[in-house]
Amino acid sequence: MNTNTPNVAFQGVAGAYSEEAIRQFFGPGTGTLPRETLDDVFQAVEAGAVDRAMVPVENAVAGSVIRTYELLMAHDLRVCAEVILRVRHTLMAPPGTALDDVERVRSHPQALAQCQRYLERRGIEPEPTFDTAGSARDLAADPTPATGAIASSLAAQLYGLDVLATDIQDFPFNYTRFFVLSADDPPRAQRSKTSLIFSTRHHPGALYECLGEFATRGINLSKIESRPRLNRPWQYIFYLDFEGHWQDPPCEAAILGLLRRSSFVKLLGSYPAATTPVRNDSC
Repeated sequence: MNTNTPNVAFQGVAGAYSEEAIRQFFGPGTGTLPRETLDDVFQAVEAGAVDRAMVPVENAVAGSVIRTYELLMAHDLRVCAEVILRVRHTLMAPPGTALDDVERVRSHPQALAQCQRYLERRGIEPEPTFDTAGSARDLAADPTPATGAIASSLAAQLYGLDVLATDIQDFPFNYTRFFVLSADDPPRAQRSKTSLIFSTRHHPGALYECLGEFATRGINLSKIESRPRLNRPWQYIFYLDFEGHWQDPPCEAAILGLLRRSSFVKLLGSYPAATTPVRNDSC
């Protein structure tokens, strides 16, 4: 846990999983600033309204958060940390509601999809809404009979809802990876990871040549993903994570080699590598 307590922006309303990630990394007393969209979160950091932002980049079940990567391409913020949060979906309802009374449940479509088997077993009808924590907030403000919400346990606590069931997600390995963003680079860590974006030239073997700069130096790649380049049809960019700091001699040489072989490179940052939390199903 980081001992600093800056103000941190996140997308969603109070009780969102992003806010849970903020509390996990910075501590429960951290000041937070909810924003409606990820675009608003990036702008809040650039405008100096907050010191940091917590943004989701990928989920172990659902995959990458594409909008975050598009914004990383468009803005000049630095990745200063990564956070891995175990997502534990919680079924909640207004006080006095019994689990057997719940006939329908509201949440974000992704959360509903991640709890599909549980809902089918109990014969509960899913009702998609815009946000997990927002579903809890709205249900608390306007209780509806036989209706529950799926969100974080933090949301249940904040909005005074009763927890009817915990860990209702279909897959126990449901983790979300977040980036902590700031305007500055973090101090160098003993165990680092680096993220960057690049595009290749258009000739046979171009991607092979680019990746070879890392392979020949024994640098381990932990993620690579291609996405269409906005406003440039049929051109693609690659998001790459590798183990090490960009100032490590082998990593620095690999990036210089990548600069020679690619048509575009953007370094997102080197930051302390996170460890996936150990599952503890007894808690």
